[in-house]
Amino acid sequence: MRARTDGWWSGLCGVVIFSGSLPATRLAVGGFEPLFLTSARAVIAALLGAALLRALRQSRPGRGDLASLAVVALGVVVGFPLLTALALQRVTSAHSVVFIGLLPLSTAIFAVLRGGERPKPVFWLFSGLGSLCVAGFALLQAGGGSLEGDLLMVLAIVLCGLGYAEGATLSRRLGGWQVISWALVLAFPVMAALALATLPDVWSGVDGAAWAGLAYVSVFSMLIGFVFWYRGLALGGIAGVGQLQLLQPFFGLALAGFLLGEPVAWTMVAATGVVVLCVAGAKRFA
Repeated sequence: MRARTDGWWSGLCGVVIFSGSLPATRLAVGGFEPLFLTSARAVIAALLGAALLRALRQSRPGRGDLASLAVVALGVVVGFPLLTALALQRVTSAHSVVFIGLLPLSTAIFAVLRGGERPKPVFWLFSGLGSLCVAGFALLQAGGGSLEGDLLMVLAIVLCGLGYAEGATLSRRLGGWQVISWALVLAFPVMAALALATLPDVWSGVDGAAWAGLAYVSVFSMLIGFVFWYRGLALGGIAGVGQLQLLQPFFGLALAGFLLGEPVAWTMVAATGVVVLCVAGAKRFA
């Protein structure tokens, strides 16, 4: 029971850290192209992860784990960062962050498909209700969005849910921070080559806000957040703890309004309030 509680607290810490990802990405794409941003953040995080693995003398994962690590890398190292960076050139972070409300449902589905979990039927009612509320709001939202940007966000959510569930399952054997570190190391050669190929021609136009955004998504979104998140999913259950991400729009909307000065309509707050209420029900029946 205590391990499960620890898992929920650890997962909540991860959600708080991840809440800054989209606003930070919005800042970063103001100075960097999406391909460079995606590869640069992965390279920086991979170097930090490799240093940790070496300093703490972690043994290499077995060959049987490489396929799972590749799925993690595809979902959370490459897919989600790249697709959200592309989306944020077309939509505001306040608009895009609402799509995070779909991520718990995506994670729960992959928890069944990849993690072997079997939540109770009522769990799906609460999870689906929260997700439908977010999706309905996104479709009706006027301003701040675009069809292309919304489709990119939906695809990002699917890949991220897969990466979360796969990584959490693997974390039960390897440990949470080890999983994300090895996934980053596995993706490093490709991401380093991409970073070199997409280096900005001129650096003088990159302002402090873009550098700050790159720093945040590299250190916190790409590495530190996963230390807490994968630990939480492994201890508390993928489907259940994954519902904590219904809280992420609330934090993200607040950050978008406070840091970026983007308009946050009362309908955004109302939609977020409804999905927050679904967390308690989903947690009870996970």
